[in-house]
Amino acid sequence: MDWREEALDQLDFYWAGWRPRLDGLTDEEYFWEPVAGCWSIRPVADGWAMDFAFPEPDPPPVTTLAWRLNHIAGHVFGLRVSNHFGDGSYRMDHHDHPATAAAALSYLDEQHRSWRDGIGALDAAGWARPVGRAEGPFADRSYLALVLHLNRELCHHGGEVALLRDLYRAGAR
Repeated sequence: MDWREEALDQLDFYWAGWRPRLDGLTDEEYFWEPVAGCWSIRPVADGWAMDFAFPEPDPPPVTTLAWRLNHIAGHVFGLRVSNHFGDGSYRMDHHDHPATAAAALSYLDEQHRSWRDGIGALDAAGWARPVGRAEGPFADRSYLALVLHLNRELCHHGGEVALLRDLYRAGAR
């Protein structure tokens, strides 16, 4: 069994089926709040910030497409690209989230591509080695474990994005 190829195939298969569902996303839909009290991204003095709290409220708030896409692009892919294949400078509290749907999709594509290129370039030994302190609970786990976790994150949050698009399109707005 080539676990590297299996994990990459899983990521590629899901991405190829899911990403086209985002085509045609409008700014109105991007910022649509299906219920009161949604978390989104909002303008601040120095850019656009994500609503966020740690620890997360229980139950967590419903999120907009803007929040969810920035979470996937930034927290799921961008943070890991920065930590493992970049300079480690990504911060969860940055204020440079995309303010339009088109920019968000471009950011998502860029971060996915950078993550895919980074993990795709790892050899078998790279996939087996521990990811290190940047990953907290995954510090002693392999890159394979981290990739499988991020694949789950993409599937989980990607499904939420797809449902929000379905609800918006069905007239829930």
